[in-house]
Amino acid sequence: MYDPHSPHDPYVRVRGAREHNLKGVDVDIPRDVLAVFTGVSGSGKSSLAFGTVYAEAQRRYFESVAPYARRLIHQVGAPKVGEITGLPPAVSLQQQRSAPTSRSSVGTVTNLSNSLRMLFSRAGDYPPGARRLDSDAFSANTAAGACPECHGLGRVHRTTEESLVPDASLSIREGAVAAWPGAWQGKNLRDILDALGYDVDRPWRELPAEQRAWILFTDEQPVVTVHPVRDAERIQRPYQGTYMSARRYVMKTFSDSRSATLRARAERFLTSAPCPACGGSRLRPEALAVTFAGRTIAELAALPLTELAESLVTHEEHDAHDAHDAHDETSRVLTEDLKARIDPVVELGLGYLSLDRATPTLSAGELQRLRLATQLRSGLFGVVYVLDEPSAGLHPADTEALLTVLARLKAAGNSVFVVEHHLDVVRGADWVVDVGPRAGDHGGRVLHSGPVAELEGVAESATARFLFDRSPALERQVRTARGQLKVGPVTRHNLRGVTAEFPLGVLTAVTGVSGSGKSTLIGEITEDLPGVRRLVSVDQKPIGRTPRSNLATYTGLFDVVRKVFAATDEARQRGFGVGRFSFNVAGGRCETCQGEGYVTVELLFLPSTYSPCPDCGGARYNPETLQVTYQGRNIAQVLDLTVEAAADFFADTPAVARSLAALLDVGLGYLRLGQPATELSGGEAQRIKLASELQRGRRGHTLYLLDEPTTGLHPADVEVLMRQLHGLVDAGHTVVVVEHDMAVVAGADRVIDLGPGGGDQGGRIVAAGTPREVARAEGSATATYLARALR
Repeated sequence: MYDPHSPHDPYVRVRGAREHNLKGVDVDIPRDVLAVFTGVSGSGKSSLAFGTVYAEAQRRYFESVAPYARRLIHQVGAPKVGEITGLPPAVSLQQQRSAPTSRSSVGTVTNLSNSLRMLFSRAGDYPPGARRLDSDAFSANTAAGACPECHGLGRVHRTTEESLVPDASLSIREGAVAAWPGAWQGKNLRDILDALGYDVDRPWRELPAEQRAWILFTDEQPVVTVHPVRDAERIQRPYQGTYMSARRYVMKTFSDSRSATLRARAERFLTSAPCPACGGSRLRPEALAVTFAGRTIAELAALPLTELAESLVTHEEHDAHDAHDAHDETSRVLTEDLKARIDPVVELGLGYLSLDRATPTLSAGELQRLRLATQLRSGLFGVVYVLDEPSAGLHPADTEALLTVLARLKAAGNSVFVVEHHLDVVRGADWVVDVGPRAGDHGGRVLHSGPVAELEGVAESATARFLFDRSPALERQVRTARGQLKVGPVTRHNLRGVTAEFPLGVLTAVTGVSGSGKSTLIGEITEDLPGVRRLVSVDQKPIGRTPRSNLATYTGLFDVVRKVFAATDEARQRGFGVGRFSFNVAGGRCETCQGEGYVTVELLFLPSTYSPCPDCGGARYNPETLQVTYQGRNIAQVLDLTVEAAADFFADTPAVARSLAALLDVGLGYLRLGQPATELSGGEAQRIKLASELQRGRRGHTLYLLDEPTTGLHPADVEVLMRQLHGLVDAGHTVVVVEHDMAVVAGADRVIDLGPGGGDQGGRIVAAGTPREVARAEGSATATYLARALR
């Protein structure tokens, strides 16, 4: 028998885990295996893998770091667990997207840009007499390297007469200068021009060219006395007015305005063009004068990674014939390092990306695989990798490459712990930890921890039902379309003049490998297209960025609940209105914690901890507000109810019951009404948006667009969600989903498959038709997997 405290214990042993909904879980997971954590959404698998195992490994590592350095690192904090033994250091790769800027790129995420800049700095071919540049001089994100004209962005925003004055037949008084603001401010600028002696009633095109140029582009700001035209109703006094040209107004609004609406309006009058100084390369001339393998750094960064690797190999072979001096040796070492870093990215099916591809244009799946490729190169061994759904956003063809990479991490002597819903990944695992049986309070127990095959005998497991399902696929009657929605021709990203037809009144699935152009294509569906009356796009962006935003506030449920409390006899006697029951405004909330429910305790060398507010004990409200009850519960206790419990509690309040029923219908019964937005996953946020939409009641034909709605969902939750989407179609609406889950695609009425590959190898429609037709299509990467699902 192993001593659990022996350093040679081959298991990670968790005792008494109570994080989130875990009910004092004890579990043993072997090291040096691929272990998958499964269970329905909200069952507690992430709380076990990330909230407990990873958090404890990170905490122990930080204990060994100098206290001063600890302050500089974001720390998770200690998990609620009795003890964990046999735990090696851990590396976490999560799905969360930081807020990527236009300066963040594939090169910066993978650190490949650093290697390329070092190569140019140390081994580049410089013009005769030019001094050697530091690697910073080859970065558009540093003052040393950025083109001074466009500040390293590669594009300049300009105004032209055509963009500022779209209709030259109008006079200034009729609004020829469309870029000017509306209402009083626009009238003021027209009155100032009148006072300056310009003819504001002549058609714009008849004004002399020099006058038109001054009105639109001058930097002068003359001040004149304006005598407004008298209105009979009110007396208007003369005033001093300052003139501002249309260009100056647009540029000022675009760069300074806090209002997104005003900024978007100003942007309509700007034209964006490659910077004339650097030609869009973002760098200073001295950096662009240096070449390697006959190309500038900007040219190499624009190549797909597969081509970049080839050009490095060719250059290395060419150099091998020449004399070996120190310069050549440096070049060889740096080239080999760069090539070794590119290899894992290509292996994960991302060879179509270029180093200068901006991070915001990548999908969450592409971003996570880039981080995974960086880890492959790190050469660590003896660590636990904890991954959050690495198959998210992956086509089944790409999932095979992923399994190979996970096997390589394991073969290098690491333990790979994966939170996953994809059944192929589960089948490929050595060990499975199944958490459940259901979500929230009905979950939080380990149903099975052992080899995958043994899960079949676990009756309570929702995963077992799908993993070992041998029944044939159900035949679904394909619906007939009520018309077509024509999109295109689209030329954007890798789509070249693509035209697609989306049938109305049916469910359409858009498929294809990562990077084939699916999101780009459905991004072209707008409300302006003929045939679209109302468009609802349901994405996975968070429903709020702060803990103040929660399930109840987002769905509008909280407004009704506050009205219910304000209508009680007790609230009326005390003179409490609806505002009294909000924790976001002064009045009813606890002022010590400003309605947050907790206070932050800054501990100098440890992670800041949140402790319940000493005055309200986490209730968020002051004692007087909490004295008002409805059916025996105060407002704080109601916010603490799960959707499921609240549905029973508010059964007699139709407005609340309708919202709660919609949340139950999309499988979110386990969430608490007051659950902060920051605790919700992307899939949960997407389903909350869908529920908010479902509760609105039907208003005419609507087109619903969903981008990978099954991401982060267990097959049992996918069933619930698809029931809702098919219900929408049966009610006369149109649903378009971008999807990789072949079970969902097999149940669609029409499939549009893009490909055949990603990037330059993709961007065209390979097949379109019913699922059975697409499953037989030649040259489609989806066909094989779809045929398997239809069987």
